[in-house]
Order: sequence, then structure tokens, then C-alpha cells
Amino acid sequence: MNILVLNAGSSSLKFQVIETSLDAIQHDTDRTLASGLIERIGSQALVTLNRHGENGKPEKTWKSAQALRNFNAAIDLVLRWLVSDASEIPSIKSLADIHAIGNRVVHGGEKFTKSVVITDDVMRALEDMIELAPLHNPANIAGIRAARELLGVGVPQVAVFDTAFHHTLPEHAYLYAIPYQYYRRYKIRRYGFHGTSHRYVAYKYRKMLGLERTNTHAISLHLGNGCSACAITRGDSIDTSMGLTPLEGLVMGTRSGDVDPAVIEYMALKEGMSIEEVDSVLNRLSGLLGISGLTNDMRELLEEEREHNDRRARLAIDLFCYRARKYIGSYLASIAAANPDVRAVAVIFTGGIGENSSEIRSRITQGLEWFGLELDPEKNQKAVGGWAGCISKDAPPSDRPSLKAYVIPTNEELLIARDTLRSIENIPQRF
Repeated sequence: MNILVLNAGSSSLKFQVIETSLDAIQHDTDRTLASGLIERIGSQALVTLNRHGENGKPEKTWKSAQALRNFNAAIDLVLRWLVSDASEIPSIKSLADIHAIGNRVVHGGEKFTKSVVITDDVMRALEDMIELAPLHNPANIAGIRAARELLGVGVPQVAVFDTAFHHTLPEHAYLYAIPYQYYRRYKIRRYGFHGTSHRYVAYKYRKMLGLERTNTHAISLHLGNGCSACAITRGDSIDTSMGLTPLEGLVMGTRSGDVDPAVIEYMALKEGMSIEEVDSVLNRLSGLLGISGLTNDMRELLEEEREHNDRRARLAIDLFCYRARKYIGSYLASIAAANPDVRAVAVIFTGGIGENSSEIRSRITQGLEWFGLELDPEKNQKAVGGWAGCISKDAPPSDRPSLKAYVIPTNEELLIARDTLRSIENIPQRF
């Protein structure tokens, strides 16, 4: 089955076409046929299209700038390219060769605890949840509608939710200590995000070590422009750093992460800003960018620190690493409390920074020697560009549970494609 995976942002569209089947899922032989990114939709859009080879890696790329006014125009461009002679994709000759569409949807609320086939009732429910994710869900919905208009209702579509993996959080982990009535009335609680990434790397970790799902205990750190941590025990998420929205938790590229809620009123009073303006500052002008005053790109910050000894670049990096280290410590306690008999816990690095920055991994794990975690410098240095495996030294025998570090590249699009197939075939979605 050829599945078109769509990830619609406010003015961008990422896509992949993945060839998969139940047998391919079982044997890890799914294959990416094409991928791409369209940015600045609504104006002169920047278009990147990739044809992938037999090994699933990009082998030819097309770049252009085109006027695309909306998601319909962007998805139409993708579809026309996929079926054209120019793309040279052997298994896609017509739109009939696109068998299903998997859509990333950021927020599923409490209603959607797994991926679902999209119906009119599901669309109405997604629209009802826009207020929970006003920055993300409207774009996700626009992508679904555009694909439906272009391909028709005969092509099944599936919604795969960032929040779904975290539906196993216990009540004491997802509730905020505010009057309970606000949870009952408005469902104000921790939902968590990046669930597809955390779920995928936990699956790859257990497959790598030959573990049963019930023996899978890990702290997953998804570190990119957006960052989150997740405590996983017996294969389930039991805590995560993002909350009602993706703003809470770790320091991110442009998001603040954890702040005292009183900061919002204080900033508004001092700067004469509205609540919406403060929210925009916390989401778009904070994090690495806000502290450094330079950039939200970790690579550039590391270079500024290295080449120019820039104090604020170093401060932004230190704050980023400290917050991640603090969450590791707290989640070790959460996992131990949930499973007193646990014997092994993994710290998994994933995401653009987590997969490619040996320096950041080293700085995050400083001070964790007390827990028995010490990185192997050679392995850590080697772990870039898609490398997967353990990067810590072998610890001497101890009565304490062993703690090791791993780098595992995430593949959210593959998980979305697999869940799309499972949903259509009505197969349970357990990794």
C-alpha cells in the first residue's frame, strides 16, 4: 500500500510517500518512495521535492519557487508531481496508486486515544478541539480537507495524534493543581505532544535489545526546535514535559518551556502587552533565541560559543542542557516509583539536536555518573547522521538499576504510515 503522509503547518506542508504492508511492518521493510517540503504557502512558496531510491534515501531533488495560495494548491502540486514522468516513481503512475493518506494531527484531546479513520463525525470533533491547539489543529484540518477535495472521499484518510501516546498518563501526572472544576468544565490538563516520536523510539529501543514491551523502561528526549521529555515504563507513557499546549517543559528553539505563571501578568503590566502578545513572546521569541539574542539554531550557538566565547550563547546552551538533565532526574524517580523492580532504564536521544549533537548529549549527561551513566566519547562522537545505538560505557556490576544512553533516530512519518494501515485494517495500534 502506498500511503501519502501529510504534516500541515500554519504555512508549510511536509509530506512523504511510504510503501508499506502488514508484512513490511513485521519485518521492518517499509520503504520511502518520495518526500518533500513546501514553505511559505500563501505567497511565493519554496518547494523541495525528493525522489527516493531503493534504499529509501533521497537520490534526486527538485527545488523551485512557485505561487501557492493555499493547501489545496500545495497538495495539488505534490500530487501532480508524484504521478508525472518527472518524478520517475515506478509504483505511482496515477492518483489511483495513492491508496490512503495519513495526517499528523497535533491535538486529540481526551476523545482520541489512538489513530482513527477520518469520518464526518471525526472532522466535527477535530473542529471542536481547535481551541485546545489554535496554532496547530486548524492547519492540520485544512490539510485533511484539501486532500479530500483533491482525491475524493473514496481515498481513506487517517488522523494520527501527537497526544495519543500520552493517554496512559495517570491522573496525578496529568492534572494541574488548580480547582478541579476547571478540568471538569474545560478539560484543562496535561496532554503532552511528540507522542509519535516518543512511541517510535521506544519501539526501536526494545527491538534493538530484544525486550518485551512490558520490560521497556526509558526516558525519551526529543530535542529539536521543539523539545519534550517522556517517561516510559512497561511501554506506556507515564509522564511528559509538554502540557495543555506544546509550550510547557524543556527549553526549546523559540519557546520558553517552564515559567512561573505569574510571569505572564507581570510582563503584561510592565510592557503594556495583551495576554495574546505575551503568549506570542513565550512561543516565538523565547527559548534559545530569547536567551542568546542571536538564533534558535543550536549549531550556530555552539559555533558562537566555540569561536567567539559568546557569554549569552553559552548561557542559552547551559540552560537548555540543565533543564533536560533536571527532567531526566525527575523521570528516573517516576519510573522507579511506578516499578520498584525495574533493572534497566535507557535515556534515548532523538530529534535533530538529540541525534546529531554529541556536544549537547555530553553536556546533558554530565553529573549523571552518580546514576551509573557515563558516555563513551568515541561512540558519542560517532553517533550522528542516522547512526543508532548505545553511546554509554559499560557500567560495572551494581545493585542499582543500570542506566545507559542511546541515540535512536526518530521516524514519525513511518509511524503515521503504519498507523494509517493499521487503522484501515482495524488492527490494534500497539508498538
